[in-house]
Amino acid sequence: MNNLSRLVLFGLLAMGASTAWADTPAPAAEAATPAPAPTEPQLVGTDKINSGDTAWMLTSTALVLMMTIPGLALFYGGMVRKKNVLATLMQSFAITCVVTILWWLVGYSWAFTPGSAYLGGSSRFLFNGMVYMHDANKLMVSHLGLTVPESVYAMFQLTFAIITPALIAGAFADRMKLSAMLVFISVWSLVVYAPVAHWVWEPSGWLAVKGVLDFAGGTVVHINAGIAGLASCLVLGKRIGYGKESMPPHNLTLTLIGASLLWVGWFGFNAGSAVAADGRAGMAFMATQIATAAAALGWMFAEWIAKGKPSVLGIASGAVAGLVAITPASGFVGPRASVVIGVVAGVVCFLAATALKSALGYDDSLDAFGVHCIGGIIGALLTGVFASKEIGGVEGSVITQLWGVGTTLIYGFVMSFIILKVIDMTMGLRVTEEQEREGLDISLHGEKIE
Repeated sequence: MNNLSRLVLFGLLAMGASTAWADTPAPAAEAATPAPAPTEPQLVGTDKINSGDTAWMLTSTALVLMMTIPGLALFYGGMVRKKNVLATLMQSFAITCVVTILWWLVGYSWAFTPGSAYLGGSSRFLFNGMVYMHDANKLMVSHLGLTVPESVYAMFQLTFAIITPALIAGAFADRMKLSAMLVFISVWSLVVYAPVAHWVWEPSGWLAVKGVLDFAGGTVVHINAGIAGLASCLVLGKRIGYGKESMPPHNLTLTLIGASLLWVGWFGFNAGSAVAADGRAGMAFMATQIATAAAALGWMFAEWIAKGKPSVLGIASGAVAGLVAITPASGFVGPRASVVIGVVAGVVCFLAATALKSALGYDDSLDAFGVHCIGGIIGALLTGVFASKEIGGVEGSVITQLWGVGTTLIYGFVMSFIILKVIDMTMGLRVTEEQEREGLDISLHGEKIE
């Protein structure tokens, strides 16, 4: 082969090699490693705040506050006897005020700041550090809500801290002193509610690390309040005349109005727990409506079959049972699972508030345990069954959910029982027999409804 031939052959080989190289797909660039999620509050520019998320969270905060005053106040107020209506309304209103101050002092910090696996730190005592720098265009956001001001997130969670102890009051209605109730609720909010909220909702909490799912409070709010209600029933004892005298509700119109306000407010409770105006909030909204309707019908038909007539109190109680049960699941399940959760909650809570209460003989005045604790357990366990990774990004586990349920039941009952016993031995829990017979409105407040 002469030199010219060698040059031509070399050129052809070089062209082929370059063509082959050009046709070979370039190796895919390595995916950028996502930045780790922040683990503590952050100071950010105001441009990082999402106005839609913030508007929805402000609305949700107002809706959840409405659940306690006037929603729960009217729901409970209509169910008690006429001589105790004002005292029952007073309980919800006073709890709202007391818990607000405690939340500002230490409650929020213990619940929603990183600390240990069991309790938050002290960085937000008196809302310290929750800054808004107008001139610098900066403000603080929680690591649990990066697109809304921390002030909004803290107020949203305050409304949960308010309604939880207010629910307990339904169990001891008609017989606890206001002074004793204020002490009990104050201590309970700090040593029971705040730690359990930290365990489940703060990412460093030990139940959160274990994988317990509770989107909006089935464990933290309802099981926690319901089991404390049972403890208060056992420590206080039964109302005078319970099981011997008729104790009909004073005004079921108020109860139905209260239940309706709870239903509407619950959209802030559940959909607001997405901490964003997004598709997950929309799914939680849908799940809440469907489960509530299914539970109300489930209770109504169960009562119709058992007693021959459906009652207004029954359908209202069934709706609340559905709201309770869908709460932990609302951000994890779709509409079909919501129907199942609702029906199960309606029927089982009806049996708990009637047959179970009668069989065990405890006096849960307004069925705080039968509706909230039992409904919360149903919702928490069925979250483990039905949680959809497509919707919530995680898969459920009934065994893991049992950890959350069991821990809350044991801790909540034991601590509540101890707090109540200490108060009873020091200042006394219960009004006198004469005051109870006269009615708490007159004996405690010097007022009455004419």
